[in-house]
Amino acid sequence: MTKLSVNINKIATLRNARGGNIPDLLQVAKDCERFGAEGITVHPRPDERHIRYADVLDLKPIIKTEFNIEGNPEKIFVDLVEKITPTQVTLVPDAHDAITSNEGWKCAENQSFLTEIVQHFHSFGIRVSIFVGTELKNIEYAAKTGTDRIELYTEPYAVNYAQNPQMAVENFVKAAEFAIKLGLKVNAGHDLNLQNLAFFSQKIPFLSEVSIGHALISDALYLGLEKTIAEYKNCLKNIL
Repeated sequence: MTKLSVNINKIATLRNARGGNIPDLLQVAKDCERFGAEGITVHPRPDERHIRYADVLDLKPIIKTEFNIEGNPEKIFVDLVEKITPTQVTLVPDAHDAITSNEGWKCAENQSFLTEIVQHFHSFGIRVSIFVGTELKNIEYAAKTGTDRIELYTEPYAVNYAQNPQMAVENFVKAAEFAIKLGLKVNAGHDLNLQNLAFFSQKIPFLSEVSIGHALISDALYLGLEKTIAEYKNCLKNIL
């Protein structure tokens, strides 16, 4: 079954808003795993407005499942990943002022750079995923970098789901199937939630992982973290 990796950035946002250590980021990471999450995701940014670089160092020894670190592979990020050696690094082309990730890599234009950084992280034994859209040619160039996986940027699916779920998911199904043919595994993330995740999972049942943060943490305010994680995992069972 598709693994659920919980992005805990929003927990850090809440903590940073007041200072101190409430909520306790490390305890939340432990609880996510205890409640059934198969991975923990963080996305540190240079301004440290949510996850801090020190948080990533503190999280490393306590995570018992998979640790996924997302980010733009600038020097400070690369140095951090080298220290942590997470299970997976997800390469995301974020601008410094991006509120959230809002596009995938243009892999043909960045072929040389991405190939070099993929090889570099592989030398540390780290699995690599490249954040991309659904354009097939772009996924073909992603495969040429030697990456292990792609992560499909699913905001367009989420935006169009309410109007026409089948139409919203079509390009993602094609992209995922194409990636599999190229020997890549497929992750997905961005704006997946309890309303749209089950349909997406049913249409692409061979997904390796979904990374979900904002919606999941928001739902936990109403349902509690344990029940919320259970609900998201139920969405991945491909039973509608």
